[in-house]
Amino acid sequence: MAIDIGIAKKDRESIARNLSKLLADTYSLYLKTHSFHWNITGPMFNTLHQMFEVQYTELWTSADVIAERIRALDVYAPGSYTQFGKLTSIVEETGVPDWKAMVQQLVDGHETVARTAREVFKVADKVDDQPTADLATQRMNDHEKTAWMLRSLLK
Repeated sequence: MAIDIGIAKKDRESIARNLSKLLADTYSLYLKTHSFHWNITGPMFNTLHQMFEVQYTELWTSADVIAERIRALDVYAPGSYTQFGKLTSIVEETGVPDWKAMVQQLVDGHETVARTAREVFKVADKVDDQPTADLATQRMNDHEKTAWMLRSLLK
């Protein structure tokens, strides 16, 4: 059945490509945050273990929202590690850094996702896709706030 939501197919596909990058960044940051939650040690253990749990839970939830928006645009959402690996801008961590390096990597990750969301907003705004623009605005707000909170731990 054809979709007719007032956004041309080529524009929906362009938005979905950008949302797919946002989804990949979100999922990759989720995975990194969850790994750090599992592997944190040292004097900041309790604080960061709890903080990372809140953060990875929020990232998990937001990944679903992003994927569902892609589907609402009648495009299939990426859903494999291979696809995410090709799309993400998040730098993978295969080791277990100390708590300060973990926090710094998460600051960098949240700033990266905020930049990706900003690109989604630009594409959506050009074609009056308010639901996607709203989603991107919310993601920017959440990632910028989280980056600020994490950055504050390093002062």
